[in-house]
Amino acid sequence: MGDFNQIAQQFTEFYYNTFDENRQQLAALYVHLPIPPLSITPLPIILAHMPVQRDQSMLTFETAAIQGTSGILEKLTSLPFDKIKHQVSTLDAQPSNEAGGILVMVTGALLVDEEQRPMNYTQTFQLLPDGAGSYFVFNDVFRLIYSSS
Repeated sequence: MGDFNQIAQQFTEFYYNTFDENRQQLAALYVHLPIPPLSITPLPIILAHMPVQRDQSMLTFETAAIQGTSGILEKLTSLPFDKIKHQVSTLDAQPSNEAGGILVMVTGALLVDEEQRPMNYTQTFQLLPDGAGSYFVFNDVFRLIYSSS
């Protein structure tokens, strides 16, 4: 496993660039690709190790909690805007468990469609190793930060 700060930085850049350009492609981050047990593996075992949706993955978007890759993707692709641009302000990461997970917390601002005033947000991810040298999103919590005035 690499340095957790570097992995968090790479993940964050990839996530927000993908979100801003084509939210449909975010599904790949909520999918787990297990490794076949042997390098020479019979076809039925290879097919059993094709990418699988992570029904345990969960997104909390504002007050809506969604579990499973298909529901998460449906939520993210049905958000009521055409254009979005995320600007990350802070990024903090920590190792999160003995299995090599990484907790990532992001704050920033986003511009939606033609809006000129950015909205502040915070988002936290729990990344877990997928067994193939990469990570998938196990938990994702997003919240807009509204001003108190």
